[in-house]
Amino acid sequence: QLQLVESGGGLVQPGGSLRLSCAASGFTLENFAVGWFRQAPGKEREGVACTSSSIDYSTNYVDSVKGRFAVSSDNAKNTVYLQMNNLKPDDTAVYFCAVSWTPFPDICVLGPLERYDTWGRGTQVTVSS
Repeated sequence: QLQLVESGGGLVQPGGSLRLSCAASGFTLENFAVGWFRQAPGKEREGVACTSSSIDYSTNYVDSVKGRFAVSSDNAKNTVYLQMNNLKPDDTAVYFCAVSWTPFPDICVLGPLERYDTWGRGTQVTVSS
């Protein structure tokens, strides 16, 4: 069974850090592009970061998280991580990871959402004092 499971979310104060994990089962995650997305209450789901093993593990980030978030991979654990530093209240959302079965011709992109095929159920991140 193909499955993605996110973990690592929680409550953190502004300026704090969290590391989210996206663990895959049923397939090898490093063979595909993986994206991180988030959805805040009342807002549309948006792309946050992605990594593509087919382009030397290149990464791409939405402007609002550049310099604060970093995506990385641990192939031995079949897991992709999202390190989030200097968190802000606007980062509060449910965070999802997703995999794209079709390789990107160049750097991975964060949209449209339909470009990603298999999704996890998400993990809640709340940034509040």
